[in-house]
Amino acid sequence: MVLTKLYGMHIHKSARVSFGTKLDKTNPKGVFIGKDSYLASGAIIFTHDFSRNFKANTYIGERCFIGANAIVMAGVRIGDEVIVGSGAIVTKDVPSNCIVAGNPAKIIKSQISTIKFGQLKI
Repeated sequence: MVLTKLYGMHIHKSARVSFGTKLDKTNPKGVFIGKDSYLASGAIIFTHDFSRNFKANTYIGERCFIGANAIVMAGVRIGDEVIVGSGAIVTKDVPSNCIVAGNPAKIIKSQISTIKFGQLKI
């Protein structure tokens, strides 16, 4: 994959990144995306904050779904089996096994399980 070889991003080979997803190339080595995760079109993953002049690693765990047009701010850690709602702005770490939504993103449901690409296990 171009993003891992050319930019040095850490994206598991089973993860899927939609064409319209924007991954921060200011600090590309700070992008970490886990196994079987899916980033929908329009999602933005930041690894730097220009206004505060810092760079930080941003982590997305395994079997996560990052919804369309969601924004994950620099330095955030998203746990395993997390669903981030479309349009959410994630400003703080998110524990595993929950759904977050809103601006700023808040937990709206916990103790969930997901399967491949962050699909909710029913």
